[in-house]
Amino acid sequence: MKNINKIVAFALLMGLAISCKQDVIKLTEPNTPTPVAPTKGNADFTKYVALGNSLTSGYQAGALFTQGQQNSFPKMLAGQFALVGGGEFNQPDINSTNGFFTGGTNPISVGGQPLYLGRLLLQGTPPAPSPTLSDAASAPSPYNPAFSYSGDTTKLNNFGVPGIIVASILYPQTGDWSQYGVSPLFNPFYARFASKPGTSTILGDAIRKKPTFFTFDLGNNDVLGYAISGGDGSTPITSQGNFATAYNTSISYLMNLTAAKGVVSTIPNVTTIPYFFTVQWNAIPLDAATASEVTSALANNYNAFLAGMQQAGVISASEVAQRTLTYQAGQNPVLIVDETLTNLFPYMQGSYAGLQPYAQARQTTSTDLVLLSAGAVLGTLANPNDPTTVYGVTVPLGDKYILIPSETTAILTATAGFNATITSAAAGSGGRIAVADVNAAFATFVQSRFLVSNGVMITPSIVPPFAGFSEDAVHPNTRGYAYLANIFIDAINSQFSSTIPLVDLSLYPGTALPINP
Repeated sequence: MKNINKIVAFALLMGLAISCKQDVIKLTEPNTPTPVAPTKGNADFTKYVALGNSLTSGYQAGALFTQGQQNSFPKMLAGQFALVGGGEFNQPDINSTNGFFTGGTNPISVGGQPLYLGRLLLQGTPPAPSPTLSDAASAPSPYNPAFSYSGDTTKLNNFGVPGIIVASILYPQTGDWSQYGVSPLFNPFYARFASKPGTSTILGDAIRKKPTFFTFDLGNNDVLGYAISGGDGSTPITSQGNFATAYNTSISYLMNLTAAKGVVSTIPNVTTIPYFFTVQWNAIPLDAATASEVTSALANNYNAFLAGMQQAGVISASEVAQRTLTYQAGQNPVLIVDETLTNLFPYMQGSYAGLQPYAQARQTTSTDLVLLSAGAVLGTLANPNDPTTVYGVTVPLGDKYILIPSETTAILTATAGFNATITSAAAGSGGRIAVADVNAAFATFVQSRFLVSNGVMITPSIVPPFAGFSEDAVHPNTRGYAYLANIFIDAINSQFSSTIPLVDLSLYPGTALPINP
């Protein structure tokens, strides 16, 4: 069993070991429409502001960094708007090549000196998304003057802030450095460019810009936080009532305090992004000898105990079938904790005490989603001194690494309700707001597994050279953001009778090939 961890790590990441040259491969695109002259229709793009979360900010590869910001989808939109009278578009530049990685330990210490982690890149052997070292000298929080935006905040147009929920744009705590570690609304990426930290709000700063047009791309994080934490309770889904109140209040302010027109976006089904399907549910490869060893050491004992619990009337036959462990040569399911199962811990005493770690254990099925974060844990040892304690094989993965069906249902239910609120708000705007139906567009994209635009292919994956997602498997890469920008442009053209040209995807790179040491 000592080699399981090496086998699992290789199997999880072998698909990323791509040696092909990253060229833009030109493909034939049928029925290419004849270009028409750009017109603004009945909208005014003179002063465009963007409100949103990490997607709006240009965040990708687990970090906010300079190149990502320069290729944010609002920046791309502003470039197209310039063709129909749009003005300048300024962003709160981070001025960092690798930026700040927000998905793990940050900072780390080397020789007593702090080093901050930066964006993810595919690197190592086998290649995996791994953080770089940030080239910045200051941390996002607590307050550090070097982290704050040094430009003129009154000239900003992009108010995208990584990590915020809809309600975050309404409260001054979001930009108040004194709320670091106190208020869950606090966000250092707004505090760094807030016009008056502790007093101003994201929405207020955007409205003071007196926009003539806006994009409003918020709501993803109100459900995404729950999803990427495996539904473990650390980040709950925003309630339908709280979401509707925050969303409708925000739109009402934009409608009543400005004369702007704009476009809002629906929320896609986040469980279909690569973060939830890159690691397969049957990701455990075992040879015949190891499968036999695990069966003898664990499965036989656990399965016999389950049969005894059924005979005692503690669990049903269907739960026994759900929990029974099987191991075989080839690909095997992942051993997980399922909190919806009967907790058998009280019965695991005496000679059965060794089964206590499996009090709510079962193996995954095709209806479970294994998070990308599990890839760094599967096949490693829970006890470094005991080669039999292999995560996902003999030690169950915790709740934070798995979405079970009931959790996926909660995500889909919330997303449907949030999208109903979004479309209703747009419908009540008197024609001032278009809807970019990102949910519908992305569903089609995922179902088809690829699309072709401007002679290049893009896929809903993180695997180069055609990937549309960045190395964090949650956010688009630069080419993916170009695809997103076009969903907005299509909605704008449809609603406001404009003919704004689409963004040329062939001008933007995808995910970089792996870096080998």
